[in-house]
Amino acid sequence: MKRSHIVAKDTSRRDILKLAGGCAALTNTSLLSTMLNLSATNTAVAQTSGLSGYKALVCVFLFGGNDSFNMLTPLTSSEHADYLAARGGDYTAGNGALGIPASELAATAITDSVSGRQFGIHPSMPEVKTLFDQGKATFLANVGSLVEPTTMAQYQSRANLPLGLFSHSDLQQHWMTSVPQSRSQVTGWAGRMADMITDTVNTNPAISMNMSLDSVNLLQTGGSVVPYVVTSNGAQEVGWYGPTWTQAKIFTTLTDDVLSRSYANLMEKTFAKMNRTALDAAISFNDAVDQITTVDQFFPTSPSRLQSQLRMIAKSIGAHESIGQSRQIFFVGVGGWDNHDNLIGAQDTNLATVSQALKSFQDSIDELNMTNDVVTFTASDFGRTLSSNGKGSDHAWGGNQIVMGGPVTGGRIHGDYPLSLASGNALDLGRGRLLPTTSVDQMAAELAMWYGVANDNNMEHILPNIRNFFGAGTSYPIGFLS
Repeated sequence: MKRSHIVAKDTSRRDILKLAGGCAALTNTSLLSTMLNLSATNTAVAQTSGLSGYKALVCVFLFGGNDSFNMLTPLTSSEHADYLAARGGDYTAGNGALGIPASELAATAITDSVSGRQFGIHPSMPEVKTLFDQGKATFLANVGSLVEPTTMAQYQSRANLPLGLFSHSDLQQHWMTSVPQSRSQVTGWAGRMADMITDTVNTNPAISMNMSLDSVNLLQTGGSVVPYVVTSNGAQEVGWYGPTWTQAKIFTTLTDDVLSRSYANLMEKTFAKMNRTALDAAISFNDAVDQITTVDQFFPTSPSRLQSQLRMIAKSIGAHESIGQSRQIFFVGVGGWDNHDNLIGAQDTNLATVSQALKSFQDSIDELNMTNDVVTFTASDFGRTLSSNGKGSDHAWGGNQIVMGGPVTGGRIHGDYPLSLASGNALDLGRGRLLPTTSVDQMAAELAMWYGVANDNNMEHILPNIRNFFGAGTSYPIGFLS
């Protein structure tokens, strides 16, 4: 598999000698994240024992705010009429309306098995419709960041609300930290969860159990754990290290020599050791994922960026034993969802990309015989206004999310999808901004409980506000997992 390297072929011998001292590793995200994790070894704040088997969580974060009431749309006749009215009518009228006509939703229609209500998945998402019909995908309705259960009166009095409502940066941070009353929180809920359990489930401290595709993120950052950042092609290795051509042999020899020396200075000694471990970790990671080839058949020859990223996640899951992990958390971010303009066209493209990638990924997980071991979920800054701004929609609050995997309770729309989306409904803050009826904390708590975290003081450390929504115990707060 092609790797990303960091040394150009016109590098001088002097540069090679300089890089051999360790600077190469510091400019490389995979190697740097290994070094940061090693530096925080044994600082976990708590332990959760008795975690057996393997489990993985995969977060697909839709940056910008997905207009998710077009992703999951009411189809029962009266409800659809209210939806169209709130969206300014049928988009095909060409007047800036944002509503999808029932005729376009017929092929992706689904029914909630409990309420009997009918919904339409966006017409560009037939793969998600297939997954829903297979019982491998479900929806969580009207989720948003909350400090506590919030009424319309509390919102209007601005009582104990998340900071910076309707702001991209604030709501992204709140989704990731689950501490929406603060802008100073520096750890995410998945990072704090990893802090608790990493010593019991990860036998390879050089590679974090939290892995991110292409970038660091707050969700996976803990007090003692940072994400291990890889690309769609795997961990970035130091260029020129390992190949057999002459200059590469020289570089490899120099690097091995520098990193194996006995240093009197403790800082130099520690730095050399960490560089050695980080370099070896990247190579061993790539060797492990390269062995997982059966998943490739489920991804196209020319995959989308998201498909490429999810393929690497599938390979990492398939290689978890070789990597040395019985729990893994993955993060991938997808941009392009801030559609103040051209909402209809942008959603057609964006949701199709997500749908195809999710199906490819779930098929690959099934191929690995790990259907019941992996749960994938979407997240996004916020929902968007139901009303049109004339071209698209604006920032709002509550929105709908997808949860996928063998453990989901299928055939259901979970949470509280509003009975009416008509303007002025009981949850309408104005312009079709909906007050969330399910909190990010409840969603995260259920994911964490499935993952193996007890709903006791450990959960309270991961989600400081959880007792505002859900008491201690063994039952799931929502029931979208079984």
